[in-house]
Amino acid sequence: MSAPTLVLFTQDLRVRDHPALTAAIERTRTVVPVFVLDPAVADRSARNRVAHLADALASLRAGLRERGGDLAVLRGDTAEEVSALARAVGADTVHTTAGVTALAARRVGRLRAAGLAVECFPGLTVVPPGEVAPAGGDHYKVFTPYWRAWEAHTWRDPLPAPDRVALPKGVRTGRLPGDDGRGRGALAGELPEGGERAARKRLADWTLHGLADYPDRHDYLAGDATSRLSADLRLGCLSPLETALAADGRPGGSEFVRQLAWRDFHHQVTAAFPAVNVRDYRPRGKEWRRDPDALAAWKEGRTGVPIVDAGMRQLLREGFVHNRARMITAAFLTRTLRVHWREGADHFFENLLDGDVANNYGNWQWVAGTGNDTRPNRSFNPLRQARRFDPDGVYVRRYLPELADLPGARAHTPWREEAPPEGYPPPIADPGH
Repeated sequence: MSAPTLVLFTQDLRVRDHPALTAAIERTRTVVPVFVLDPAVADRSARNRVAHLADALASLRAGLRERGGDLAVLRGDTAEEVSALARAVGADTVHTTAGVTALAARRVGRLRAAGLAVECFPGLTVVPPGEVAPAGGDHYKVFTPYWRAWEAHTWRDPLPAPDRVALPKGVRTGRLPGDDGRGRGALAGELPEGGERAARKRLADWTLHGLADYPDRHDYLAGDATSRLSADLRLGCLSPLETALAADGRPGGSEFVRQLAWRDFHHQVTAAFPAVNVRDYRPRGKEWRRDPDALAAWKEGRTGVPIVDAGMRQLLREGFVHNRARMITAAFLTRTLRVHWREGADHFFENLLDGDVANNYGNWQWVAGTGNDTRPNRSFNPLRQARRFDPDGVYVRRYLPELADLPGARAHTPWREEAPPEGYPPPIADPGH
């Protein structure tokens, strides 16, 4: 009888289009799917993501049990727990989805140092990092040439969910996590259901009812016309490849697929530059200010600039921020207040459902002018952005009840009122004209 293969789940919490799982089932008669709840990782994660993770693991376990298998849920250091499980079941091989972060690289290195054969498979992105690269380089530093290469690249075929998953006898599967309060930031009051089943329903609803309007409406803040699939992609409850294929060729699909290419772009940057969350990708000698009071006001949505405060209040309420509002709030912190991008990126990472290293920190560096933007000194006037993307003030009033009585665009300039709204602060910096 052949030894079982371990399948280590990380950011790929699904049974459909899972190359590592499919290859393990083809390789050996029995497989042991495993996820490790590492306290050191959970304590650095957003509490919102930890709560979403609980849903995702429950859904994954259900999907595996429907096919005769199960999910072993362990607690502790990932490399130590997986190594111990391998010894207990007589396994010598681990399959996992290839990651791009320094944490992922250390995890694989430690498992190999423990004597295990680790095979890494695609599944984190549509096009795996490194499959398209410029001549003489290991990654693309600018999006447009990457997009051209990405578009021309032949995608792999998605894989169906396995018919059967055979678990060896005697494997202790452990209990699923609950809300034990782990993680950073406050728990948002409006979190969606997590997991593969809910994610696939969101994808189906989006492609049928939202995708066609995406090119014309996705930047308008009040319309909330984005897919809201980012958290599902973050935990891998949706396959990025299946998501792209579901949209490709449909009305509105090309614009949406381009956003998935942006996601892939930041992943291939992070694979080449894993320090993207702590160091400038392109050091430009920027001088940053240390201003704890301004930073606190920004985090709380109390800057006195409504379009900025609405975005920050949305983050606290939902664990999500509209992409246009992410750019506006990040630009206000880094370009207007001149506070270091790491302060803002860390706050987002501690609260976002979809926060991951590649996209969160890559996008923050892009806005701050230290990343992959070819125009690092572009202006980002918050008041101009507000008038363009929330012309009637609907988004602002949705998240700032203090401004509920200011009609139309007046909600963007409460400091100009003869009697400014009670309880709302004056601007802490020039909001633009």
